[in-house]
Amino acid sequence: MSADPAGLDTEKLYAARLQAVSARPYLASALYALHLVASRRVPTMGVDRYWRCYVSPGYVDRTPVEELASVLVHEVSHLLREHHARSDRYARDNELTGPAERLRMNIAADAEINDDAFGDGLIPIEHAVTPASLGLPDGQLMEEYLRQFRLGPHTAAMAWLDCGSGADGADRDWELGPDGADGLSEQERAAVRFRVAQGITGRPGDAPKGWRRWAERALHPPQPWRQLLGAAVRSAAAAAGTGADYTYGRPARRSAGLPGVVLPSLRTMPPKVSVVIDTSGSVSDAELGSALLEVGAIAQAVGGRRDLVTVFSCDAAVHLAGPLCQAEGMTLMGGGGTDLRTGFTRAARTTPRPDVIVALTDGQTPWPSTRPACRTVVGLFARERTWREDRPDYVPDRPPEWARVVDIG
Repeated sequence: MSADPAGLDTEKLYAARLQAVSARPYLASALYALHLVASRRVPTMGVDRYWRCYVSPGYVDRTPVEELASVLVHEVSHLLREHHARSDRYARDNELTGPAERLRMNIAADAEINDDAFGDGLIPIEHAVTPASLGLPDGQLMEEYLRQFRLGPHTAAMAWLDCGSGADGADRDWELGPDGADGLSEQERAAVRFRVAQGITGRPGDAPKGWRRWAERALHPPQPWRQLLGAAVRSAAAAAGTGADYTYGRPARRSAGLPGVVLPSLRTMPPKVSVVIDTSGSVSDAELGSALLEVGAIAQAVGGRRDLVTVFSCDAAVHLAGPLCQAEGMTLMGGGGTDLRTGFTRAARTTPRPDVIVALTDGQTPWPSTRPACRTVVGLFARERTWREDRPDYVPDRPPEWARVVDIG
């Protein structure tokens, strides 16, 4: 085996990468895009957001090739799933700061990856964080795990964990940063993710469910309308009396003027959303599939709180699809005529009352004559033209002025 001037056994690492590619061929583009950097300051391996992988020479020397292959897959998974950007967003939205919170994000990101990472040619990583090690169920996202655990005695053995800024968004002083050599540009990173997603969807059944879910979302990047939806949801959350509660977890600033007195602060909570999906015969299967992807985006707009999203399918009648647990497994009923007025009525009567109603439709429906008591967003599926055999001159009514309308697709 040969080593580079920094003492890194590169041949052993290349053998590990080859084994990782053999075990997970759909990740080949990503594994070969990693630039390996020797560093004696990283505990094992770590990545930055520019797709550099920092490797401890001592760790490589004492670790079998089989386990190194698993670690390489683990580290590139952080980058493909954009844990750095998601951690930054979660920290900003939840006003979290400090190294302890970043460690918690690294732990949650590892749990998202490791629930189905091993087997089929990859051996488990020693001391790997899994959902079971946190006492939590498999199959969830990093953001969902973050809401379910705090650091404590049960996570003390994970304090050494450091997968780099590519896992939790916090830059390390041992990283080369944006101006360092051999980093990938934003366009190059996006191209790698796209190639991997294509490889996963092109060979259905080869990848675990978590990777298939990721690939579907990667191939359907966020559309501008989702940004508008997020703005509407945030506006609902900021409305007077909406989702407000007091908490002592973060004392009010005015406590500083009252020595010895701790006053609670007012905390805004994510709003409750009712989604009405048009399942009439004029809506295609592809559009229904897109609607389910949009439901997942809506759940992200409320901070990943799937328990706050209720879905109704509606043609001429309304059917409860249920509280959102897994959008991929949701059954949508319908196929007849269209009258979303019944869906709006049912959605508005949901208990607890929704803060936002979102309707996903092709627009060929009568609209409610009165404005619901909450904010309303209408997502319209794209139509080049509308035609009905019984009414060749048919032009559907535009959604009411009180609804915020955005185009889907």
